[in-house]
Amino acid sequence: MIALIVRRLVQAVPVLFIVVTLTFLLVRSAPGNPFSNGKKIRPEIMAELEKQHDLDGTIWDQYVRYMGKVAHGNLNISTQYLDRSVNEIIAQSLPVSMTLGSLAYILALLLGVTFGAWSAIWHNRGPDRFLMLGALLGISIPSFVLAPVMVLIFAIYPFHVLPVAGWGSPDQIILPAICLSIPFAATIARLTRGSLLEVLQLDFVRTARAKGLPENEVLFRHALKVAILPVIGYSGPAAAGILTGSIVIETLFGIPGIGPFFVNSALNFDPFMTSGVVLVFSSFLIFFNLAADILYFVVDRRVRLE
Repeated sequence: MIALIVRRLVQAVPVLFIVVTLTFLLVRSAPGNPFSNGKKIRPEIMAELEKQHDLDGTIWDQYVRYMGKVAHGNLNISTQYLDRSVNEIIAQSLPVSMTLGSLAYILALLLGVTFGAWSAIWHNRGPDRFLMLGALLGISIPSFVLAPVMVLIFAIYPFHVLPVAGWGSPDQIILPAICLSIPFAATIARLTRGSLLEVLQLDFVRTARAKGLPENEVLFRHALKVAILPVIGYSGPAAAGILTGSIVIETLFGIPGIGPFFVNSALNFDPFMTSGVVLVFSSFLIFFNLAADILYFVVDRRVRLE
């Protein structure tokens, strides 16, 4: 296992290098200027601003200077928020996104595994069809459609029990966490259902039933332990997807996470903020995939990590 971790960490370095390189070059090649914002600025002032932010010279010169700073952990100063560094912005906003994402991830696992197991138990009957229809809708409806509908129902009319937007109180996190978790909970429910239906046909389940074990013990102690393996494999990309998917939810609900900064940086040609957020998201994707592989090995020792 240690060899796997070391190998994955070594492989992550060139991956992150390529991701940051492409992001920076694409943002700098896009038409527009990070300082003008549609206003006319005198050439000498523009030249001074570009020099202060290492954006003078050719794109290649800018790239070399930027990667040198990244290698030392310095993501540079944001061109949109001129008095703040990218490191500072990420350090302040990332915990908010992590809090929202963690709650949404827990909800997705609990709802997905529970409804998936229940659907498998009621296979081809009313509850199964109802739950799978709900899972299909959860996967199909995008977040930017689901979130306004949830706000309309639970914050405006007819219930008016949750705040429309904001951050700071427990009730303000409920609605965005639910909206963020629903697509992933739906996918996990379908994975759990399909896997559990297959496991219930295996010989060891028949043997457990033949021994007279209670059906609940057969399902939750024996069958579900094996059926959960595809969910574990999906949990790595799901965790990273929840974090990146929070960009839309945070923007819609006015949450001061990393999402709005990323959106604004793309709209305002801020190459350092965009590249910094992409670097963070890419690092989390690699980490969560590695964590899922390790958890898969812990749960099922038959798995060989090569």
